Amino acid sequence: MNFFKEILQKRDLLTTLAAREIRQQYVGSAMGILWQFVTPLVLILVFWVVFSVGFRVQPSSGVPFVVWLTAGMAAWFFFAEIVSGSVNSITGSPHLVKKVVFPIQALPIVKILTALSNHALFILILVMLMVWQSVSFSMWIAQFAYYLFCGIALALSISWLVASLNVFSRDVARLVGVLLQVGMWATPILWDIKMLPEPYKTLFSLNPVHYVVQGYRDSFLYATPFWQRPDETAIFWVITLVLMFTGIFVFRRLQPQFADLV
Repeated sequence: MNFFKEILQKRDLLTTLAAREIRQQYVGSAMGILWQFVTPLVLILVFWVVFSVGFRVQPSSGVPFVVWLTAGMAAWFFFAEIVSGSVNSITGSPHLVKKVVFPIQALPIVKILTALSNHALFILILVMLMVWQSVSFSMWIAQFAYYLFCGIALALSISWLVASLNVFSRDVARLVGVLLQVGMWATPILWDIKMLPEPYKTLFSLNPVHYVVQGYRDSFLYATPFWQRPDETAIFWVITLVLMFTGIFVFRRLQPQFADLV
């Protein structure tokens, strides 16, 4: 509990650090924060052209492919941005690790707050596409907040683990980058899990990120409550809690040596 209490005590400082990091991303840029809107829009456009126009992928369960794709991409890129940003959060902040009384475990939280600003624009694009493609809205769209929390919990658990290990070996950051690239294709984001035979479908459904991706689609597109997936929900939270306790344990065991190595 002290691990989390220290983070809450510095919540005002965390928002300040996140706001400064967002501003620094666009220093010297003529378009500034508009890049936060343009970047996801270009990504969606590229994948839509490749898969919908090039490969002629058909709509999934009656949902236009571009909307179905964007819902999955929103969940994945939010998760990936947090993990990829957090892996260097300790090694990239030696001034906080060495000279300031600061809860180092809060550094991945800054990455989460930063990623939320980009994620908000991704969700805005998704809603605009739903309106453009005449996809109906339902009350279950509010359930998106639950899956957002799931994504944060999973990403934060992994972030504590990889950020602490990266202090001892910079190869961890490179490995995380490779695994995220593989994970994007191994997670049913650009393809539908229904395409797989039953044994493989069960295996791929164990991927905790798939639970969040499908949850976004259930909330925005299919109006499906999360309690209709009890087995997947239980599996997700077991995996996430194991990763969280592992991440916290490793972080606390290695933390005394951070100042000597960054």
